[in-house]
Amino acid sequence: MSTLALLFFPAAMAFAASSDLLTMRISNKLVLLLTAGFVVLALVIEMPLQQFAMHLLCAFVVLVVAFGMFAMRWIGGGDAKLAAATTLWLGFGLTLPYLVYSALFGGALTLLILVFRSLPAEALTMRFPWLARLHDPKQGVPYGIAMAVAGLITYSNTAIFERLVG
Repeated sequence: MSTLALLFFPAAMAFAASSDLLTMRISNKLVLLLTAGFVVLALVIEMPLQQFAMHLLCAFVVLVVAFGMFAMRWIGGGDAKLAAATTLWLGFGLTLPYLVYSALFGGALTLLILVFRSLPAEALTMRFPWLARLHDPKQGVPYGIAMAVAGLITYSNTAIFERLVG
């Protein structure tokens, strides 16, 4: 049970990254699953109510800010929801490192995609719809990849991880 619980968040992050890469979408079902998974595991580890409330508040603050960014068309709606669901797991203490990692990995990812888009579209690229979409300069950047990597890096410091391992 604890192994499955421990792997839940990493598996969800891997799915978010691959989904964003292949489809440029982050499913609402995945965001809801991440949210429900946090609630269940917080109950399993008997997270103190005050700490649980602070995690909820953190996620709410991130959701409000991220939806403001979405309204300005700086990020996608799926990215906004994924950021909130991820910070629900992290809480205030790990949100700043998560956001910094997301920005750094997102910047690197954006540069890689810009280089990829500057290359000629080869037949191989066009045979795979996700590569063609990634090559299209009219498309956005699958930022969920950077957010997932950042989430995975910070996960080992979360209350849930520490309680399940320790």
